[in-house]
Amino acid sequence: MAVPKKPPKEDLDFQMAFFEGVLRRRPDYVDALIALGEIYTKKGLYRKGLRVDKKLSRLRPDNPIVYYNLACSLSLLGDLSKSFEAIERAITLGYEDIAFMCKDPDLSNLRQDERFGELVEKAKRLKRPEDVPDVSTR
Repeated sequence: MAVPKKPPKEDLDFQMAFFEGVLRRRPDYVDALIALGEIYTKKGLYRKGLRVDKKLSRLRPDNPIVYYNLACSLSLLGDLSKSFEAIERAITLGYEDIAFMCKDPDLSNLRQDERFGELVEKAKRLKRPEDVPDVSTR
């Protein structure tokens, strides 16, 4: 199986500059914000990514993916309490990929907290049990 190559640093820098330029003209362009947030995270610019995710949560307050990404940014910056609030909101809004949540590296420090198990249990109550992995396999 071929392993996808990481984009060269220059590509991410070009994309970052491009989307920042788009957002100077259209600050609320959601698709550009989403792309830029992902780029910031890939580059390790977590505070910038958090600013983007907070803005997206204001623009799309009912979007579970927006709140999942906000939880990831908060987790990467070590703000576990707010990260748990955001991920719980994502689940309440309909985020369903519990299996991914249980292995997402951006949430690794959340999984070390006992609240994570409680969160997965809540998600199980909102979803079919066969779709949710056993948390004990972490």
